[in-house]
Amino acid sequence: MTLSRMIVRLSYRLADSTRYEHAKNLAYTLLEDPNSRIRPYFDLFMIVLVLSSVSLLVYESYENLGAFGYLFESMVVMLFITEYLLRFWICSDGHRIVIAHYERAQFVNEAFRVWPALREILASKWAYVRSPLAIIDLLAIIPSYRPLRMLRLFLLFRLFKLFRYSSSFSGFGQVLKEKRFELLSLSTFLAFIVFGAASTLVIFEVDNPESRINGIFDGIYWALVTVSTVGYGDIVPASPEGRLVALLLILAGLGTFSFFASIIVSGFSERLPDLRRRQVYGELERRGGHTVLCGYGRVGQEMADSLAADGVRFVVVEREEAQFILARRRGFLAVLGEADSEELLDTLHIATASRILCLTGDDVINVYIVVSARHRNPDIEIIARANSPESVTKLRRAGADRVVTLHESVSRLAVQYVGQPVAFEAIAEVLRLTPGVGVDAIHVGSDTRLIGRTIADLQLDDHKLILFGVLSKHEGSPAGVRHRYPIRSRQFLFKPAPAYVLEQDDMVLVFGHHLSVSHFNNALSRSAA
Repeated sequence: MTLSRMIVRLSYRLADSTRYEHAKNLAYTLLEDPNSRIRPYFDLFMIVLVLSSVSLLVYESYENLGAFGYLFESMVVMLFITEYLLRFWICSDGHRIVIAHYERAQFVNEAFRVWPALREILASKWAYVRSPLAIIDLLAIIPSYRPLRMLRLFLLFRLFKLFRYSSSFSGFGQVLKEKRFELLSLSTFLAFIVFGAASTLVIFEVDNPESRINGIFDGIYWALVTVSTVGYGDIVPASPEGRLVALLLILAGLGTFSFFASIIVSGFSERLPDLRRRQVYGELERRGGHTVLCGYGRVGQEMADSLAADGVRFVVVEREEAQFILARRRGFLAVLGEADSEELLDTLHIATASRILCLTGDDVINVYIVVSARHRNPDIEIIARANSPESVTKLRRAGADRVVTLHESVSRLAVQYVGQPVAFEAIAEVLRLTPGVGVDAIHVGSDTRLIGRTIADLQLDDHKLILFGVLSKHEGSPAGVRHRYPIRSRQFLFKPAPAYVLEQDDMVLVFGHHLSVSHFNNALSRSAA
């Protein structure tokens, strides 16, 4: 049997081996998977191990720990070596590369050559070996070689390993990587002014008997101390020309380091949304059984308040930045993105979620969310909003457990807590049997100029609308209200008198034809403008 056939056969065996795949997936979950439940515990363990090993090695520099120190260091090194080999193993799938090359050759009726596949495998492994974190992992093992105590200078690289295990450290590293061009350009400029100032100072000071600058090394040392504004004062210019150089260097140093600080701050500001998103994903992945609320519009806001009042864990998905910011300000877990993105749904751990609410204002998006969610989690409860009667059937066929129309959701908001389910069912049925008739909620916001106005000022009769009630967050018994029912953080005021004064964040619920509702909303928009 030739070497090529042996490698191909071994590759297929590994591909068919469930034990091998399970072991590799376990190693990946432990070491690399950002959404793993066990990885945070492993990272914490490694952080404690790194800090403990560094502390003991430093302490051993002046106090012999004997057998304990030797055994502990040996254990740490073995763990570091095992981790390095596991990362080297999972960085690429060599058997899959061989199979891909073999099947490609079979497809085009060519002879299979194993060396191109092996070169690709070696290239992928070498890419990992020469990566910065892999180099740090390798150098972190060196301090354990006790006969060469000078090698303990590499102790610093064990601290660098913290970049791998801590999200804060890794985030800082990512910022430096993303801003490397700006930092490199600024560092080049800084090196230029340091070397220029040092050379100029040496020219002015080297022949001065009162000066302590005797060469270029002293000049560079003084320039770095000066430009960093440390100011040890051990080396200072003695001539007026040297002092002038020092003055100019201090001003240049202040400006340069200010630029450094601004670059780092801007880098962290750009990464802040991503860091927050990862925090949300990690929280969902650890717990599971959460609710995903897609759309933080008017209906979504009411639903979020209701879920929060019931103590339900949920995450809001909103594509509009203004609504996303509003959800964050209210203290909700929120993600800025397209709710119909399959990648985003996977990141939100739909597979472990208990419920998803599709409440966007676009029926096409709602249908797509329903299909994607049902495909990823057959057991998930799906509640979808239909913005038009034609979409109800489509949403149900797509896999929604329950479909509510706009008027139905608003009606339920007003009636379900009144304690009269029969009344709600009757109202909902009347609306379904009356074509074109529905319920709309008018939000009394600062942009509508309705605050302080009465129900009579709305002129609902002129717009052929019928008042159903008012949802109010304000406590008490307002004048002109005969029937009042508690609704969690709100109260439902059934058909208040025309003299009732509207307050901010009230919700006025009205019956009417869709055309009448649309005309009334347009009139409100024109008055606000």
